[in-house]
Amino acid sequence: MKLTTKIILGLIAGAVVGIILNVAAPSVFNILDPYLFKPLGKIFLNLISMLVVPIVLFSIILGTAGLGDPKKLGRIGLKTISYFLITTCIAIIIGIGLAYIIKPGLAGHFDTASASFSAEKAPPVSDTLLNIIPKNPFGALNEGNMLQIIALAIFIGLALTALGEKTKGIYNLVEQGNEIMMYLVTLVMKFAPYGTFGLIASAIGSQGWNAIKAMGIYMIVVVLALIVHGVVTYGSAVALLARKNPLSFFKGFSPAMGVAFSTSSSNATLPISMETAQKNLKVPETISSFVQPLGATINMDGTAIMQGVATVFIAQVYHVDLSIGELATVVLTAVLASIGTAGVPGVGLILLAMVLSSVNLPVAGIGLILGIDRILDMARTAVNITGDASCAMIVAETEKRRTVKIQRGEKSA
Repeated sequence: MKLTTKIILGLIAGAVVGIILNVAAPSVFNILDPYLFKPLGKIFLNLISMLVVPIVLFSIILGTAGLGDPKKLGRIGLKTISYFLITTCIAIIIGIGLAYIIKPGLAGHFDTASASFSAEKAPPVSDTLLNIIPKNPFGALNEGNMLQIIALAIFIGLALTALGEKTKGIYNLVEQGNEIMMYLVTLVMKFAPYGTFGLIASAIGSQGWNAIKAMGIYMIVVVLALIVHGVVTYGSAVALLARKNPLSFFKGFSPAMGVAFSTSSSNATLPISMETAQKNLKVPETISSFVQPLGATINMDGTAIMQGVATVFIAQVYHVDLSIGELATVVLTAVLASIGTAGVPGVGLILLAMVLSSVNLPVAGIGLILGIDRILDMARTAVNITGDASCAMIVAETEKRRTVKIQRGEKSA
């Protein structure tokens, strides 16, 4: 049986077991969860989290050094960030549009009096940008600060390119380190179906069927927006820009999507999403190593969809009519905030608090969606990493066509 099939079976089995225990035997779930489901999930998360920092460091060093020309690095960086910003805008517009069509906030009575939420204050965008350069590289590695690790790795990669043969030994060492990490990813993936089962069973079993029923329409809108964005936006981008079959793309990347769904963490899924893109989608390691770690840090299309739907939902619950100008403010704030809150724990709800504040909606309204946010977080993480992979494939194919065009021009000359 293929690993992809095993992961999907683990997802389905975990969901079924979680729902059955929650509805029919909550006392049994309370016994099994701390001794079976959570340990399975925790072991899997720890195994892949163990590999994240060294993989990001090694892969980006190799990716930067492999690109060689700083102009090429700049061109790829511009393509990557442009794609991320454009798809994030499209994502939040899709979320807002579907929320206005289906109107989840008017679908029932919601207890706004008991709703409460207090969010950690996110750092300003300017602080995030200024702090990209690490004061202490070892501190950045220790804390797992992805933006700083990416910056450090890019500098090391540029230095290896500039020094050439003088640092060939260091380059070989980094290359061997990356090979070791990828081998370990392959080993960890053998445990993925069991870890996925434990994570899903724990998440769904602990949510409560009543909470899911109460917020059913809101959940449907978010999931529908995620599906539309994934299929239409990413599918169209892969077909038109990369000139590849979207079905082959989704099929090839499905193992990483399954793991992302269960872990709810783009960073934790990064080792697996990179390996899947390189092996199944044939994205060159130099491109994958640069685009996907950056995307795992700043690209949050799934989160943007949640913000758009949640903002309109909370406005409808509190009977507030948002103007066109305020909706434009929501889009702009969400896009800028996604960069400013990179690496902050609980980033989705912090971003939402910032968006609500920008249009004077009560932040306490977030308390209405907290009960089912864990389940939706799984779905939007799968969309987030799919966006990273689609970007990597598009960048790789456009660079490949550019190289072929240049070579043809040189031959004709």
